[in-house]
Amino acid sequence: MALRHAVLAALLDGEYSGYQLAKAFDIGVANFWHALPQQLYAELTKLEREGLVAGREVVQETRPNKRLFRVTDAGRALLEEFASTTAKPSSIRDDLMVKVQVADRIGTASVIEQLDDRASAADAKIELLEALLRKLRGDVEEEEFLREGTRIGPYLTCLRGLAFEQGHRDWCRRMAAVLRGRQAAHVER
Repeated sequence: MALRHAVLAALLDGEYSGYQLAKAFDIGVANFWHALPQQLYAELTKLEREGLVAGREVVQETRPNKRLFRVTDAGRALLEEFASTTAKPSSIRDDLMVKVQVADRIGTASVIEQLDDRASAADAKIELLEALLRKLRGDVEEEEFLREGTRIGPYLTCLRGLAFEQGHRDWCRRMAAVLRGRQAAHVER
């Protein structure tokens, strides 16, 4: 997957400015694709040049003018083609995993601290994702929403993001506890 696919997918929900797209990414897309605002702006420029999105200028009296972007038929066709290709399996690529791998050779205090920090960050993300899930389904119970709700895609990706963050938090807490236990046992010897 390329950033272009994630941008096109986010724009399917409506017409967005670059700023609004960055906000949409922070809330809904960031649990499976991270991009900095400047990357999004650069990608919008490329997509517009290739005819995959159309931009229009909106004149504002009290603020600078802004550009709004929407997916074109060509952009939708590209997304349909992308959706029909086989997805590559995911893999973990995380510098914290390397640090845990060598913790017994280099000392554990810093690694434990980083595991605790990562678990706290996952807790904060879990809160955001749970709030987003509630917002997406409104007053409907989850099982009913999963059967009958509209725009189920963002909800399903949010559920995956939630499961990822919960698993990551639990793993970080367990590994920190293991390393603390080993540290304490080593001190007692």
